[in-house]
Amino acid sequence: MLWSLIKIIVFVAIVAGLTIGAGILMETGPSVQLTVGLYEFNLGPLQAVIAALVLLAAIWLALKVAGFLVAVLRFLNGDDTAVSRYFDRNRERKGFSALADSMLALASGEHKVAMAKAAKAEKYLKRPELTDLVTAQAAEMSGDTRRAEETYKRLLGDERTRFVGIRGLLKQKLDQGDTATALKLAEKAFALKPRNAELQDTLLQLQATGHDWAGARTTLIAKVRNGSMPRDVHKRRDAVLALSQARDDDTEAANSAAIEANRLAPHLVPAAAMAARAYIAEQKPRYATNAIKAAWQKAPHPELAAAFAEIEPNETAEARLKRFQILTKLNAGDPETRMLSAELYLSAEDFPAARKALGDLYETDPTVRSLTIMAAIERGEGSEDHIVRAWLARALTAPRDPKWLCENCGQVHGDWVPICEGCGSFDTLSWKRPAEGSSSASAASAQMLPLIVGVAKKKPEETDAVVTGEDTGTIDAKLADAPAK
Repeated sequence: MLWSLIKIIVFVAIVAGLTIGAGILMETGPSVQLTVGLYEFNLGPLQAVIAALVLLAAIWLALKVAGFLVAVLRFLNGDDTAVSRYFDRNRERKGFSALADSMLALASGEHKVAMAKAAKAEKYLKRPELTDLVTAQAAEMSGDTRRAEETYKRLLGDERTRFVGIRGLLKQKLDQGDTATALKLAEKAFALKPRNAELQDTLLQLQATGHDWAGARTTLIAKVRNGSMPRDVHKRRDAVLALSQARDDDTEAANSAAIEANRLAPHLVPAAAMAARAYIAEQKPRYATNAIKAAWQKAPHPELAAAFAEIEPNETAEARLKRFQILTKLNAGDPETRMLSAELYLSAEDFPAARKALGDLYETDPTVRSLTIMAAIERGEGSEDHIVRAWLARALTAPRDPKWLCENCGQVHGDWVPICEGCGSFDTLSWKRPAEGSSSASAASAQMLPLIVGVAKKKPEETDAVVTGEDTGTIDAKLADAPAK
């Protein structure tokens, strides 16, 4: 504010001085008389202005000569760089002017002009840490990757610009798809600047893509410590990494990793299902039940029901129906819970109860699965074939049931994975319905009748089968061949 006021005052003073000077010239008449010692000069107004300009030029030149003489005197007094500094000031002025022009050209998209101006700036400044950066970016934007790579490599030689050089090479390797080299560069850059949030994300993505789950968890801890990730998000991501580590590990440590993932994120469905199976392997059915209950209360899911069925694989249909009440009483109004209850009654061949459990879901929320369950109920109750086939025909064109869907690119996955198979993004899968017209939704055959709880047996000694899916044609054939009740 004060500086602006000073500039305004100086501007007004200059304008006032010029005005006064012009007034004086107007009052002096046709000529100006100038006396210097014994000499007198009569000058016209225009000649007086020219003389004033020449005087200013002479003063400027005298100041330059005086500055040079001062530099010479300092040199004679022992300052070895006095004269060179005098000339360098002019070179620096030209160099920084060229550097400014190159940065403006780079921002304007004139990449060749930017490189030319950067070369000129380097000629005057001899400051490669400044000019090489502009040159590399301009070469990269213009498509000259070879020159950009050479320039970034030159930046590696200076400690001040090493991180910038590594970051530039990292970006190039990512663009080329060389993830192995990119991972090594990201690790080196992370060692130099562990607080860089963008680098943390890049390193985490590369580690997850390369299934380096332990390294990714270390990077995740660094993100939390540096404040670039909320703690609740960290717990979720750490659970995903622990689960991924468990899925890739064939040793006993996999069970511990799965249980840890479930502890970090109790509502993460794949973690809860895998933790439950780990508890089952350790002969801890109560812990398995608690893990599934916690996840089911937040997000009912077929995978949880399948894991819950594995706790008692040889139970009868009636016993299974009773035991599953632990889940069906939670989120009773959720479509997944209602369909699970209907499937349990179908396994027990209690078709009226299955119809009651399903309710009006086939009308309020008709999907392939709910309509196919209705077809099974109609068949079990002894309805005629054309009624059963009508339900199956509706299922063919009904909205799809939820799938693991990437929120970033919309890719549909049959099973949960930590890395999207479409866009490579990390932890972006959600249990949602795919949009109509997607690859999953437009499949020619409708989805299956899941019967996730399995076909429970009347005799405990028989082996239980868990049906995870059949196409509509197989279901249609089985329903047609089954005896009507």
